[in-house]
Amino acid sequence: MKRIIIFIFSILFTINALAQEKNSNFSNMELNGYVKYMNTSMFASVNETWLVDNLIHNRLNYSWYFSDNFSFIAGMRNRVVYGDMVQFIPNYANTLANDDGFLNFLTNNIADGNSYVLNSAFDRAYFELNINQWVFTLGRQRVNWGQSFAWNPNDIFNSYSFFDFDYEERPGSDALRVQYYPNYTSVAEVAVKIDKDNNITAAGLYRFNKWGYDFQLIGGIIDTSDYVIGAGWSGNIWDFGFNGEASYFHPQKHFADSVGIAIVSVGLNYLFANSLNLMFEGNYNGYFDKLNLSGFNDFYFMPLSVKTTSYSKFSWFMQASYPFHPLLNGSLAIMYFPSLGDGYFIMPSVSYSVNNNFECALYGQRFEGTFGGQYDKMTMLFLRFRYSF
Repeated sequence: MKRIIIFIFSILFTINALAQEKNSNFSNMELNGYVKYMNTSMFASVNETWLVDNLIHNRLNYSWYFSDNFSFIAGMRNRVVYGDMVQFIPNYANTLANDDGFLNFLTNNIADGNSYVLNSAFDRAYFELNINQWVFTLGRQRVNWGQSFAWNPNDIFNSYSFFDFDYEERPGSDALRVQYYPNYTSVAEVAVKIDKDNNITAAGLYRFNKWGYDFQLIGGIIDTSDYVIGAGWSGNIWDFGFNGEASYFHPQKHFADSVGIAIVSVGLNYLFANSLNLMFEGNYNGYFDKLNLSGFNDFYFMPLSVKTTSYSKFSWFMQASYPFHPLLNGSLAIMYFPSLGDGYFIMPSVSYSVNNNFECALYGQRFEGTFGGQYDKMTMLFLRFRYSF
């Protein structure tokens, strides 16, 4: 049944795309997306064994506007992964098929073998209704409450990992979201999310503008386990962008005799006249002592939540990006993890736009650090080609 549902949606996407070209009655529908090929090489040292993987990644974004104020949005990822990592990394295929959402049948491995896996997943599938100053959204959607760049303590519904640079759209939540816009500079909203284990995350947000800053306040429960309160801001200090977030989590059980934890992120950014962009960010994670990390592989394969997006009690981040040419961009990102024995992460990248639809990019990632007295290191190289339509 799961595979049939995926197949039917795929056919519908194709039919609607063809219909738009042949019949003006389908002008209220849109279909776009991309196809990527990415080669990945992973090794500890250059002279040691290399694991090489290949990814063919197709994305389809579909929009159906029933009227001016009612629409249906869907986003689908189809990925073929083949190579050494599928074969040698335990449970690699199962990791791709894992979906923590209530609608977890929307993610499936269609086929898999010793060295390959074909995965198909909907990370967006929701209805949206706009009535005057109200917006109602139901289904798999992204509830984005983050204000920072590398770490987002306020992003309690669908956290993401900075290291997963190839997933620009970021994950969604199976949720009901209600937003009210009293004016152009403020919004009040409530969202309720349910996961596959029937755990509930329910919270409210109020965002407003004061003194030239956008402030937000949040509060609610997360995963039917913790109460959460938080705040965030974004604005400017002189010519510097200044943003940050803070959240406090307290267990619901044994509330009076238990201890909560705080996660805080603060950042600065500056854009020079020559388009050089610098970012700095610091993070404190009070949950670090409970992470029990065994190595850098955990960065990619451990369950992701707002508490597990940073891997040191204190973490520091810097990124520089510069357009060398209108078609050529480069960047360098660095993280420092004092709690991992002066561990660090470094990611250089360069991308070249061949034309409006085709891009070539090269990324590198290097991790080094100590886990429980054991030194670990890992290097990953990525070569990616992307065609958008």
